[in-house]
Amino acid sequence: MVNYRIFGFLFLLLASSCNVGPKPIAYGTDGCHFCRMTIVDRQHAAEIVTDKGKVFKFDSSECMMNHLKDIDQKQVALYLVNDYNQPGELIDATEATYLISDRIPSPMGEFLTAFKTEQAAVDALMTYDGDLLTWNQLKLRFNL
Repeated sequence: MVNYRIFGFLFLLLASSCNVGPKPIAYGTDGCHFCRMTIVDRQHAAEIVTDKGKVFKFDSSECMMNHLKDIDQKQVALYLVNDYNQPGELIDATEATYLISDRIPSPMGEFLTAFKTEQAAVDALMTYDGDLLTWNQLKLRFNL
């Protein structure tokens, strides 16, 4: 009976340790995995989750994109970025629309901002000017 309990406990422990999902960013405490700056900007932060559940947090989308040059992207399960219009809300980076505008500064100076919808990005473009990019266009811009 004891062996079954130990086996069950170990199984639950292993199953819970491999959870593949986003983890909340502790703004003002967590550091960027790429540049090591403290993550404080709720409109520009980003996160990568590997297929084994390891989470990498970034202070900006550009830090995440630069980090992608150093890893095997086949091991990434989730690419997440903050929605500019919903500070602190992580969204699917591959579905986001991006605006590069020198009128919206980002933490690392690339002026890169993510929007949950294309319409939200178009609305921002009308106000701030700049260039709109899809995920694939963004990857090309960063030579990925």
